[in-house]
Amino acid sequence: MHNKPLEPQKRSRSTLIVVFAVVIIIIVGTFVYAYSRGSGVTTSTASAPSPLISFSADAYASETTALLNGFSQSSGIPVAPVKSGGSFADANQIAAGAPDDVFVSVALSATGPGYLKNLSSNWAVGFASDQMVIAYSNTTSATGIVAEGNTAAESNTTSDWNAFFTSLTAGAAKVGISDPVADPAGLRGWLVLEAAGFLYSGGNQGAFADSLLGAGANVTGAHAAALVAPLQSGQIQFLFIYKSAAIGDHLAYISLDRHVNLGDPALGALYSKFSYKDSAGVTTGAPIVLCVTVPLSSTNAAEALQFVSYVVKNAGTLSAYGLQPFTPARLYSNVTPPTSISQLVSEGLVTEAGSLP
Repeated sequence: MHNKPLEPQKRSRSTLIVVFAVVIIIIVGTFVYAYSRGSGVTTSTASAPSPLISFSADAYASETTALLNGFSQSSGIPVAPVKSGGSFADANQIAAGAPDDVFVSVALSATGPGYLKNLSSNWAVGFASDQMVIAYSNTTSATGIVAEGNTAAESNTTSDWNAFFTSLTAGAAKVGISDPVADPAGLRGWLVLEAAGFLYSGGNQGAFADSLLGAGANVTGAHAAALVAPLQSGQIQFLFIYKSAAIGDHLAYISLDRHVNLGDPALGALYSKFSYKDSAGVTTGAPIVLCVTVPLSSTNAAEALQFVSYVVKNAGTLSAYGLQPFTPARLYSNVTPPTSISQLVSEGLVTEAGSLP
């Protein structure tokens, strides 16, 4: 059986209908395209922002992670897990090309050209201070020295402190001080000993540092965090460490006087009397400042600057970690800072604190 062919008139009518439909589709499509272009609406799917990459001083990885998570929750910007190590070691990695958007350091100098080289933005915002303490293990070899330290902390007399530091550095106990080239905590451990010698041993800055070195009783590590386990197991009896880190690791510790612990920003002139020389050069003592900067290599600079603003406005939460937040935060800069940072200064949330080392 054969189908009957369409009559010419019916074929012509069908063709017109198809052509008319195609014309209508083209007109509607053109209108939609023109409208979307004019109104700024796009029909393509926007790519998700890449996660914010950060380096942090190892002693403050928990604090930095808490700030990053809070920032991500409030802004919707994703963040990558923080990378941590000694601040000087972190800076060397960034300078060597490691991807990074945000750098949280416990040494202002680590954020400057001396370490970040041409990737330094030449500004950093200090948002909290910390102090050095001497953590100790519960081994019998440390008991007598710990008792002397607690007595000195309570009386705060020169004679008691002299007795404690003399015993600490005589060689009867192993004392952990991390690598000063990689970790500012190690550098500061030696500066504490210098300050103690100056204040408690008749102005002799080298009294206790030289004694410890002469006894061969100092034990080093890549960073202070690497020496926590040896302290807990009794392989070493004492460890120079930040107060916040001692609290975070649930370590018993001896508090030091503010003239020695590098934790009082008002005592910068005193701290600068002490210095330490190693393969990286000579470093002058200074107050401990936890700071944040955005390296010039950042590929998410706008989001990184948003994070800096978040840190400034939420630094108060860090008191729970044993830190002393700055109010206002402090800008250290050798250049005109980014507009968003200048805005924080205008709002009184940040104050200019001088140049970046």
